[in-house]
Amino acid sequence: MKKVLVVQSSVSGEQGKSNQLIEQFISALPAGFSRDDLDLVSNGFPHLAMSEIGAWMTPADSRSPEQAALAALSDNAIAQVQAADVILLGVPMYNFGVPSQLKAWFDRLARAGITFKYTEQGPVGLLADKPVVIFATRGGIYKDLPADSQTPFLKSFFNFIGLKDLHFVYAEGLNMGPDSAAQALSAASAQIQSLTADLAA
Repeated sequence: MKKVLVVQSSVSGEQGKSNQLIEQFISALPAGFSRDDLDLVSNGFPHLAMSEIGAWMTPADSRSPEQAALAALSDNAIAQVQAADVILLGVPMYNFGVPSQLKAWFDRLARAGITFKYTEQGPVGLLADKPVVIFATRGGIYKDLPADSQTPFLKSFFNFIGLKDLHFVYAEGLNMGPDSAAQALSAASAQIQSLTADLAA
């Protein structure tokens, strides 16, 4: 059975459009998929601190109990990604960027020698590639415009750690009136049907 890691970062909970699109995606999957949920709002990570980075750099057998607990935040987050066959990522746009809860998770996934390494030819991602479906929900229109800071950042980050099979499902103009929202969600639903069919093939 394939495992789907569901990562939610919307502060709106069940009312969040990114979370609703994720549920549509899950419902459209055929049998043979299990889900592992990570709600970064209710079970998020603190902002990264030097004490945690120091714990990573301390050999495991030399860590204090406090360092072991700090290192486990990143170790467990990476293990969860490694165990997944597909990652579904809800990414609402907050003030032109990704939610801070999501950035804190990213900070635990980027580990030198574990998820990436530097070589003479540049950085190399160390995670095994797998599909990552990103549900990008925005109140306005940003796709392919200079104000879209999310898409290039997400591509750069995931490519950096080895995840390159990225699929973006955009739902934009959600706060530009009911017709605009309905059209955006309808287009996203159609894309979801296509993506789930490809994953099931």
